[in-house]
Amino acid sequence: MIDFFSYICIGLGLFFWFWGTFPLLGKRSLLFKLHSLSVADTLGSMSIIIGLLLKIPSEWPLLILALISLAIWNTVLGYVLAYCSSSEGNYER
Repeated sequence: MIDFFSYICIGLGLFFWFWGTFPLLGKRSLLFKLHSLSVADTLGSMSIIIGLLLKIPSEWPLLILALISLAIWNTVLGYVLAYCSSSEGNYER
């Protein structure tokens, strides 16, 4: 039963990975595309890590560290991209 939930989480993660690439083909702004891709990638990666946690619980310290690192890294990267794209973040020379 746990293997079933593990495969569901991994499959859901793969679905989010592919689903996040579809906005790249649209005609919206670059920041919208980056936001859509990063949110889907984060959700997909976290879902895959949870699936791995169910599959190999003996590696829980590393997988929990990966979940925390993923959440912090993607949040900080989003703020950095938003700051760099704002008018206050652009430096005039």
